[in-house]
Amino acid sequence: MTKKKTVDMTNGSPFKHIVGFMLPTLVGLIFQQLYSMVDMVIIGRYLGEDSLAAVGSTGAINFMIIGFCMGLCTGFAIPIAQKFGAKDFVSMRRFVANSMWTAGFLGVVIAIIVYIFSMDILELLNTPSNIIDEACIYISILFIGIPVTIMYNLAAGITRSLGDSRTPVYFLLISSVLNIGLDFLMVESMGIAGPAWATVISQLVSGLLCIRYMKHKFDILSLKKEDLKLDFNYVTKLLYVGVPMGLQYSITAIGSVVLQSAVNILGSTYVASSAAAIKISIFFSAPFDALGSTAATYSGQNMGAGEYDRINKGIKWCVIIGSVYSLVAFAILSFFGGNLAALFLEKPSELLIQNTSMYLRYNAMFYVWLALVNIIRFSIQGMGYSVLAIMAGVFEMIARSLAGSVLVPAYGYIAACLASPLAWILADVFLIAAYFVIMRRLKNRDSIAESRIRTIKAVVR
Repeated sequence: MTKKKTVDMTNGSPFKHIVGFMLPTLVGLIFQQLYSMVDMVIIGRYLGEDSLAAVGSTGAINFMIIGFCMGLCTGFAIPIAQKFGAKDFVSMRRFVANSMWTAGFLGVVIAIIVYIFSMDILELLNTPSNIIDEACIYISILFIGIPVTIMYNLAAGITRSLGDSRTPVYFLLISSVLNIGLDFLMVESMGIAGPAWATVISQLVSGLLCIRYMKHKFDILSLKKEDLKLDFNYVTKLLYVGVPMGLQYSITAIGSVVLQSAVNILGSTYVASSAAAIKISIFFSAPFDALGSTAATYSGQNMGAGEYDRINKGIKWCVIIGSVYSLVAFAILSFFGGNLAALFLEKPSELLIQNTSMYLRYNAMFYVWLALVNIIRFSIQGMGYSVLAIMAGVFEMIARSLAGSVLVPAYGYIAACLASPLAWILADVFLIAAYFVIMRRLKNRDSIAESRIRTIKAVVR
C-alpha cells in the first residue's frame, strides 16, 4: 500500500506552501459551510420562518460549546506539528496517542453536561416562546453528537499538522453530500430533528473515514504499544495548549451569547434575519478560516525548527491573500446580499431581506480586520502562545457584550450588525502588538544564544 507523504513547511517557498496548504483546506471549509447553509435553507423552505428562527437562536450557544471542542482539537494538533517540524517522531506519536485519550474523555463529559441543561440555557438566552421547543430539540441532538465532532476534528487536525491538508477535505466532501441527502430524506418525517441527526451522522462517517485513512497511510503515525500509554506529562502539555485555544472560542462566544439574547428580544423575524445573515457571512468567511488553519500549521512547524524569519514571510503572504479576498467579498455581498437572503424562505418578508442585506454589507466592509484576526491569532497559537490568543478573545467578548447589553437596546438591529466588526478591530489592536513583542523576544533570545556559543568557541580555542 502506498504511504502518504507529509509536507515539511520549514524549507522551500513560503508562498507555495501557504497556497498549497490553504486551497484544499478552503475547499473543505466551503463544503462544510455549504452543507451547513443548505441545512438552514431546507429548514426554512420546508418548515417555515419560525423553524429557521429556532435554529438561528441556537447559533451562539452552539458556537460556544462546539467551538470549544473544535478549538481544543486544533490546539492538540499544535504540539504534534511542532514535534514534526523538529523531526522528533517518537514524541510526536505519543502526543497523538495522548490526544486521543484526552479528547475522547472530554468529549463524553461535555456532551452529558450540556445535553442535560439544554432547555435551561435557551431560557437564559430569552429565546422566544414560539420557537424554544424546536430550538431545544435541534441543539440537544447536536450536543449528543459532540464526541463525533471531536473525533473528526482531532483526526483532521493531526493530519493537517503533518502538512496534509487534502485528505480531510476528501472525507468532508463525502460528509457534505451525505448530509444534504439525509436532510431531504429526514426533514419531512422528523421535522427539525431530521437536519440535526443528518449533521451528526455525516460527521461520524467523515471522522471514521479520516481515522482509517490516517492509520493506513502515514508510516510515522504507526503507534507502538509504548506510544499508547497514557502519560500525564503529555496530557498536561496538550491541555496547556488545547484548553486555552478552546477557551478562546468560548470566551469569544460569550459575547455572541449576550448579543444573541438581545436579538432574541427583538422577535423571531429579527432572529431569522440574523440567522440567515450569519450563515451567509460564515460561508464567505471560509477563506479567512483557511488562512488561519494554514498559519497555525505553518508557524507551528517553523517554530519547532527555529525558523522565525520564515514565520514573518508566511504571515506577510497570508495578509496579502486575505486583503485581496476581502475586497472581492465586499463587492459581492454589497450587490447581491438581498438575493442571497431570499434563498432561505419561499416567501421571505421585505423586513427579513432588508435586515439580512444590511448585516452582510456592514460585516463585509470590515473583512480585512477579520482576516488579520485569524492570521495573527492562529500564528501565535501555532508558535505556542495560546494564552495571548485567549486575551484577543476577551477583547472580542467585551465588544460583543457591549453591543448586546448597551447598543442593541439603544439603537436596535443596526448595532447587532456592527458588533462583529467592533470585536475584530479591538482584537487586532491587541494581537498585532502581541505578535511584534513575541518576535522581538525570540530574536533577542537567539542573539544571546549565538553570543554564548561564540564565547565558548573562543575559550576552547
